[in-house]
Amino acid sequence: MKAITPEPTLAGQVYESIRKSIISGQLAPGSLHSVKSLADSLEVSRTPVREALIDLAAVDMVRFERNRGVRILETQLPDLVEIFVIRLLAEPPMAYRATECMTESGKREIERSFKAMESAASAGNEPLMMEHDRRFHVLLVEQAGNERLARYMDQLRDLILSRGVSTVGKSRSLSDVVDAHRRILCALVAGDAAGAAEAMRDHVLQTAEMIVTQEHQGDPAELRRWAQLSAVPIPKP
Repeated sequence: MKAITPEPTLAGQVYESIRKSIISGQLAPGSLHSVKSLADSLEVSRTPVREALIDLAAVDMVRFERNRGVRILETQLPDLVEIFVIRLLAEPPMAYRATECMTESGKREIERSFKAMESAASAGNEPLMMEHDRRFHVLLVEQAGNERLARYMDQLRDLILSRGVSTVGKSRSLSDVVDAHRRILCALVAGDAAGAAEAMRDHVLQTAEMIVTQEHQGDPAELRRWAQLSAVPIPKP
């Protein structure tokens, strides 16, 4: 049989285009759109747009409204808290596990991602730095052996980004973000699983507290309680 080279489907391309437009704010939170208007903007038929929107609705980025169209959803404070609780419970043990079973090639890839993040931060390029930040987290979870969770965690980051929130220049600098990831990486490279888990937990909690306090004047006490649960020692098999 002839080998098939996978190529992005039209619906997949439309999905990425709409997803990026939501994250960038081009499609504003709360705004209402018809399938036709989106199809016209993208110069494609309605079918791939409808397919893409169904997938975006499944990850809570849009909502179909009967006889009205599709609405771009805004991530609210309770949503943000839930998202960060999930990250607190999932990412520290993934950092622990990744340290134990990371391959040499995986380690090099994570190091390259960090260096690219560091370079973008030095250039003051926040969007590019955040792309590499995102890649760093995905690679780490993949190295822990859970690609399904890596995809899910990546989708959760979309919901945070679609809110348009950023701590950079408000609560911390680009170099502060890089330093938090450097601590994670150093523990990974040193084979310090507990240290990697602790560094990841501190990083996620700090980000969560800053966003909840900065953007919503919320109380991060609930996040701290969940962070304590995620600090429970991971038993050896």
